[in-house]
Amino acid sequence: MSVSQGKSSQGNGATSGSADPRVAIVYGSPSDTQTMSKAGATLERFGVAYEEVSLSAHRAPRTLAEYVGKLRAREIQVVIAGAGLAAALPGAVAALTTLPVIGVPISGGALDGMDSMLAIAQMPPGVPVATVGLNNSTNAAILAIQILALADPDLGLKLATFKDEFEQAAADSLADVAAAATAAARP
Repeated sequence: MSVSQGKSSQGNGATSGSADPRVAIVYGSPSDTQTMSKAGATLERFGVAYEEVSLSAHRAPRTLAEYVGKLRAREIQVVIAGAGLAAALPGAVAALTTLPVIGVPISGGALDGMDSMLAIAQMPPGVPVATVGLNNSTNAAILAIQILALADPDLGLKLATFKDEFEQAAADSLADVAAAATAAARP
C-alpha cells in the first residue's frame, strides 16, 4: 500500500497537516497514478483536501477492508476509486462503506478499458458506484465536489463560478468561430 495523506489544496500537492482530507482517491496500481492525479489537481483547484492511496483489491483485500473501514471515522466524505482490467476496486470499496463511491475506469489491457468500464457500471443492486467516463478522473472530482457542495455553501459558490466560467469559455469559442466565418465570407 502506498499512501499520500492530507494532500492540501495549496496547489503544490505537498502533504499538509493543516487540512483534513474530505476525499479519498484510491487506485489499484501505481501505474494508475498519472490518470488519477487529474482528480487531485481538480480537487486542489477547488480547495478540497484529499488523500491518495494505491491499494489493490485483489492483492491486498484485508488491507483494503481495514483502510475503507476507517474512512468515515476519519471524516472522509467521498471516495474516488480508479481501476483498470477487472476493475474490482470501486465495487469492493462500495461494498465496504456507505460513503458515496465514484468509479473511474482506466484504459489498458486487451479490451482497452471497456472491461473496466463495464465492471464498474454493472454493480449489483444495493452496491452503487457512480461511474464516469474512461480515464476521466477530472469528472470524478467534479462529481465529488458537487456531492460535498450539498452541505458546503462556500464550495457551492466555487462550483457555480466554475460552471459559469466553463460556459463562458464555450460561448467565447463559439463567438470566435462565428467571427472567423463572417470574416472569411467577406469579399
